[in-house]
Amino acid sequence: MLKNYILMAYKVCLRRKLYTALSLLCIMLTLTVLLVAAALLQQAFHPTGVEGRSDRYLQVFAIEARLDGRGNRYYGPLGYKVVEQYLKPLKSAAVVSALTMPQTVSVSDDDRISELLMRRTDAQYWRILDFTVQAGRLYTPDDVAQGRMVAVINSSTARRLFPGASAAGAVGRQIQAGNQQFQVVGVVEDALHLNAFSDIWVPLTTFPDSGYRRQMFGTFTALLMADSPAGLDAIRAEVQQVARTVQFDDPREWSRAYFFADDKLDVVARTVTQSQTLDSGAGGLIAVLALLAVLFMLLPALNLVNLNMGRIMERSTEIGTRKAFGATNRQLAAQLLTENVLLCLAGGLLSLPCAALALAWLESAELIPYLKVSLNGAVFGYGLLLTVVFGVLSGVAPAWKMSRLDPVHALKGTA
Repeated sequence: MLKNYILMAYKVCLRRKLYTALSLLCIMLTLTVLLVAAALLQQAFHPTGVEGRSDRYLQVFAIEARLDGRGNRYYGPLGYKVVEQYLKPLKSAAVVSALTMPQTVSVSDDDRISELLMRRTDAQYWRILDFTVQAGRLYTPDDVAQGRMVAVINSSTARRLFPGASAAGAVGRQIQAGNQQFQVVGVVEDALHLNAFSDIWVPLTTFPDSGYRRQMFGTFTALLMADSPAGLDAIRAEVQQVARTVQFDDPREWSRAYFFADDKLDVVARTVTQSQTLDSGAGGLIAVLALLAVLFMLLPALNLVNLNMGRIMERSTEIGTRKAFGATNRQLAAQLLTENVLLCLAGGLLSLPCAALALAWLESAELIPYLKVSLNGAVFGYGLLLTVVFGVLSGVAPAWKMSRLDPVHALKGTA
């Protein structure tokens, strides 16, 4: 029976070439956009590449300070004092790292001046993130303790600052970043990930002055890594306890502090929702994104419904004849659903190379710096699932209407 359905669907598609072409184009465009979005989201949030250990660490991204009884409120990045005094002593975390947000600095080498992004970090940063070292080395705890003016740069920055030199050739060279002189000690791979994105990394002890050590508010964030994913809940709970113990230098200005240990999705959700509770709003954000995806799919699905409704009128004689020879409503509905799902699967298969080309274009155009993304098995599976859902959504109503046609009226063409 299924073989007959497939054969008939194939013949119907050949008989209605314009309809088939329009349907395939509609399906391809929709699924290509969804596949590209799925690939980018997976790249951002799935543990992979430099952030391959992201299933084992959380991030304290910001701090909120309030004054009881008044409207005073601060919300922004942490100061180093919060990380050093309250987060580094955490018993539930195996490794705690302090790092600044990327800051734009002017970098000069010989007669070239470039605007690049620079992070200041401690040495534990390299234990949490899994960079591939292409030449030289990463700076060590001793480099940080001694405040050595050393820097690690990525491969694109090495090519930009030292044209014609290999990665190894960049090691040992001098650069001036933000009016400070650094010696390049290592070159690492380019990385787009949330906590890895930067062009230059230097020890946090290279700040021009030591005032950052006394600041409760600043430009820092903290990474808290557990021994295993099972230890993340303990870190979250301990961070909540520690936040209640924070004391400010002037209690007349600030009396309470709030901060949370979040995974990457929670960080993005909290930034969007501005949630200041343990619930970051990630569930609601996912629900909204899922709803938008469904609505995006419904637009072309409704278009296919209209096309299918028109085809039913064209095929009324065929439907009437099949009913007269004993075809049941279920068989007719199954036939149209099969045709629709097969057409959508064909569009889905065609959308995969289109999505791959779109991602390749995004990489080559450098619209997103350091983007490296491809369609993998998971995204391919999502794509096939989307095509089946798409086919069913756009085929149910026409299939129901076709199965309800009266055979006498259908044969007369008055259905």
